[in-house]
Amino acid sequence: MAVQEARQGADADARGAAHGGGCTCGDCPHGAREGHRQAVAAFLLRRDEFAAGQGLPAAVAHSAGASRQWVSDELTQSAQLVAERGRAEGGAWLAGLWRRTACAVWAGVVLLLLVQALTAIGAGWTAARTAGLAAALLLAAALTAASWYHRARGGALAPVIGDDNRLSTSRAVAAVWVLFVAYSVLVLVGRLAAASGSAERDALIDGLELARGAGVVTVLAVVCAIAVLVRRVVGVRVLGQRLQKVRAHRPRAADLLTDDSGRGTFGDIQYVVISAVALLFAAVRLARRPDQLPDLPWGIAVVVLVSAATYFAGKYAEGGRPVILSVVRAREAGDLDAPIRTGEDIEIRGAGFVPPGAGTADRLSRMVVRVGAVHVHVPLVPVSGGFSNPTDNLLTVPVPVDVEPGKVEVRVVTAAGVETGAYVIDVTE
Repeated sequence: MAVQEARQGADADARGAAHGGGCTCGDCPHGAREGHRQAVAAFLLRRDEFAAGQGLPAAVAHSAGASRQWVSDELTQSAQLVAERGRAEGGAWLAGLWRRTACAVWAGVVLLLLVQALTAIGAGWTAARTAGLAAALLLAAALTAASWYHRARGGALAPVIGDDNRLSTSRAVAAVWVLFVAYSVLVLVGRLAAASGSAERDALIDGLELARGAGVVTVLAVVCAIAVLVRRVVGVRVLGQRLQKVRAHRPRAADLLTDDSGRGTFGDIQYVVISAVALLFAAVRLARRPDQLPDLPWGIAVVVLVSAATYFAGKYAEGGRPVILSVVRAREAGDLDAPIRTGEDIEIRGAGFVPPGAGTADRLSRMVVRVGAVHVHVPLVPVSGGFSNPTDNLLTVPVPVDVEPGKVEVRVVTAAGVETGAYVIDVTE
C-alpha cells in the first residue's frame, strides 16, 4: 500500500502545475529539468514495483501472458512520458547553451590577456601580444554572433552536433583546427597592419608561405576531409541499413570519447588525444614565432594523419545489421520439449537486436517481431535495475493465435527501424 501511494505521489509530482514547484514544461530550463527528473523517478519506482510482483490488477494476475502484456503496456506509457520530458529538457538545455558557449569564449579571451600580461613582466609589451589579443577579440566576437544566430540549436556548438543530436568527434577536431589556423592568420594580419618598416612587412609576408606552414596546412586539410567523409559514410550506411543510429535527447561532452551507448572507444579517444597534443605544440610554436604560420614538424603531422586514418577506419568498420541465429520454443525448467504452437512463447536468438543508445524503455518498446504477416510488439519484462526482455541477443515473444500453421517467416525490426533477414520456423496447431 505504501509503495502504491508513493507511486501515485510521484506521478502527481510529474504532472505538477505549470511553473509551480514541480514545473514540467519546456519554457524554462529549470522546469524542464525538474520535470524530467520527476518522470524518471516515477518510472523507476513503477518498474521496480512490477519487478517485485506488486501492483498487478487481479483481473490479469491469474495469467502469466496477460500480466506480462499489461506490465509491458504500463511501462511503455510511463516510458513515453519520460521520453517527452527528456526531449523537453534537451531542447531547453540547447536553447540555453549559447550563453554558456559565449561566456566560455570570452573567458578564454580574458585568460589569454592574463597570460600575456604575466609573460610581459620584464620582457615588456610587444606588438605581437597586441596582435594576438586583437585576433582573439575578433574570433570571440564572431563566435558570439554565431552563438546568438544558432541559439536554438546549441550556439557555437551547432556545427559540431551531428544528425543524431550527439557531439561529432570528427567535426569537433576539424573545427578546433580551423579556429586555430584562422587565429594564426589573424595574428599575422595584425602584425602586418602594425608593421612600419618594409623589411618587417616582407618578413611577415614570407611567414605566410606554404613552406613555413606545410605541416599545419596538411593536418587541416586531412581533418576537414575526415569530417566530411565520416558524415558521408555514416549517412550511406544508415540509409543502407548497415548501421543503426538512435537519436540522443541532447549532446554531451562525453560524446567526443564514447560511442552511442556511452562506452569509450579507442578510435575516438586516440584521435582526440593526439590532435590535442599536436594542437598544443602548434600553439607553443605560434607563441614563440608569431611572425609566421606555426611550423608543425612533419613527424608530428604524420602522427596526426595516422591517428585520423585509424579513426576513419574504426568508423567505417563499426555497425552491422541485426541477425537471427535460431528460433526455439520457450519453456520453463522441467517442461517437455515440444513443437512450436500458436499462442506459445518463442525465443529468438541472435545479435544486434538493441542498437547502441537504445537501452531505454521508450526505445525498447519500439521493437517489433514479424511472425508471418502479424506484427508482435516485444514485451518489456522488468527486473531490478533494468529489463530481462528484450536484450541484444535474445527476444521472447508469443506466437500470435491467428498465424496459420506451417512454414512461417520470423523477422525482427529494431528500434532504429532496421530489419533482420527472414528465419523460417514450423508452427503446428
